[in-house]
Amino acid sequence: MKKVLVIGDSCSDVFRYGRCDRLSPEAPVPIIKPTRTTGNGGMAINVYENLKSLGIDADILTNDIRPVKTRYVDEVSNQILLRVDENDIIKQIQSSEIDKIDFSQYCAVIISDYNKGYLSQVDIGHIAHLHPLVFMDTKKKLNTWAHGIEIIKLNEKEFNENNDWIYTNRNKINSIMTRGKHGAVLNFYDEFPIEKEHEVRDLSGAGDTFLAALVADYIKNSDIRSAIRFANRCAAWVVTQKGVAIVDPEKI
Repeated sequence: MKKVLVIGDSCSDVFRYGRCDRLSPEAPVPIIKPTRTTGNGGMAINVYENLKSLGIDADILTNDIRPVKTRYVDEVSNQILLRVDENDIIKQIQSSEIDKIDFSQYCAVIISDYNKGYLSQVDIGHIAHLHPLVFMDTKKKLNTWAHGIEIIKLNEKEFNENNDWIYTNRNKINSIMTRGKHGAVLNFYDEFPIEKEHEVRDLSGAGDTFLAALVADYIKNSDIRSAIRFANRCAAWVVTQKGVAIVDPEKI
């Protein structure tokens, strides 16, 4: 059984690309002339779509009404000029929905918590109690509610904000700090550099790709170090693409 459940907040990512050839005469801001628009599911849905692309059978439990993140991007430089977030608060999942889940059919659970309201601390603690192998990426401040999570993945800023709690609980959880072009660090001291540098075009969604790839490799090999190296390679590739890209296994 190699099926994974993803639980967490989702959004719609919209990218409006255009040309910026001059500044506004009314204010010192660039004028963008939109040329094309792309869109895809983001946050938890992005984790889910990356799992599927990597050949993993997966289900997702997420919000139906989704915030929309619209980025206005200069198509020449790929520089984001403006991001507009609409309907940014998500309705919390009902506890009865969690209780209905047959967790025995999943080899792993991924919590993709962007702290938009879909999952409370109590919800996450309950999920961790119901399944022995839970991976989590969260924007919440960590505390005792995170006990029971097997592996917590945070970016460098989030990790530093939770450093004291993670260090105090280092014997209870595995922690992964992602550091962009500098790779990742497992449990404070075990460093995993990026094997091959790539031209970075867009960082959007790279953390979701890392999380999906980490779990995809781990459930196949049961080796967290192998999983981190694979996740590094996947994340390093998606940042070479514009927008929120889904990992292509044939190009890794």
